[in-house]
Amino acid sequence: MVCLGGGHGLFQTLRAARALRIPDINAIVTVADDGGSSGRIRRELGQIPPGDLRMALSALARDDAEGEMWETLLQHRFGGTGALAGHAVGNLLLAGLTDVLGHEVAALDVVAKLTRSYGRVLPVCAQPLNIEAEVAGLADDPRIMRMIRGQVAIATTPGEVRRVRLMPEHPPAAPEAVEAIRGADLLTLGPGSWFSSVIPHLLVPEVVDAINESNALRVVILNLSNTQLETTGFSMERHVHMLQQHAPTLRVDRFLVDRSSPIDSTDLTHLERAAAAMGAMVVVDDVRLFAEDGTMTERHSPDKLARSLVQLCQTR
Repeated sequence: MVCLGGGHGLFQTLRAARALRIPDINAIVTVADDGGSSGRIRRELGQIPPGDLRMALSALARDDAEGEMWETLLQHRFGGTGALAGHAVGNLLLAGLTDVLGHEVAALDVVAKLTRSYGRVLPVCAQPLNIEAEVAGLADDPRIMRMIRGQVAIATTPGEVRRVRLMPEHPPAAPEAVEAIRGADLLTLGPGSWFSSVIPHLLVPEVVDAINESNALRVVILNLSNTQLETTGFSMERHVHMLQQHAPTLRVDRFLVDRSSPIDSTDLTHLERAAAAMGAMVVVDDVRLFAEDGTMTERHSPDKLARSLVQLCQTR
């Protein structure tokens, strides 16, 4: 199983994969983060930003007392106001191992061994990337497009993102990531920040080629709502159109939508039409995590998502 994404969305998908006890899990992670601890490390050391990679390692840590200790340690951030303030222990560990071993993937594999990980975590590219976006609505005239750069700036812009691109354009994919995609039997993309965590994978040509050539069941997990700042007000259909706009040749098999998402019958019809243009069907299922008091959260339930993915594979 291969899971592509970044941040909290990928974390939930990997927890679903962990729940399935799949023997061969590969997380492929975006490397364009430029904020916080990750941004400091990439600027000071020239390494790929480790934050989303660290989160993926945490998600796949062994689910016992020792694994929970490692997860807590990797995610722990130093407080205070000194040089270490805000740094996550896992980020520093990956940075140090990369310096010692000379290769990011080798560093990730060492941490995976320490945490007795259920899978492998890989960067989509072996170099740090930057994201640049065309954004409308930042000027008095809504027709004027402005260029903004950086994952943090794009994820928090009050404007409307129209298109993103990577800098450098068309970067080479990490060979390990391409190999994992080609050998997968199940492949997921999303959920997550659409322009800063999901679409960047599709701007790496070798990744799109590998997805299209894979024999895997290719599942896009759509977000639970349209309230994320960079896609505020986007319909489910528009999320799909954005994938197709940025990767016109991409082929997908299923789009997974939560049953409680804000979508009516007309919206569903439009979504199904957009999905069909990419060779896919839409599947609606209960995959949302509810709090103990019954209130809805904006996170996918790992257990529900795991069950849904199994059903998709069985009914392929």
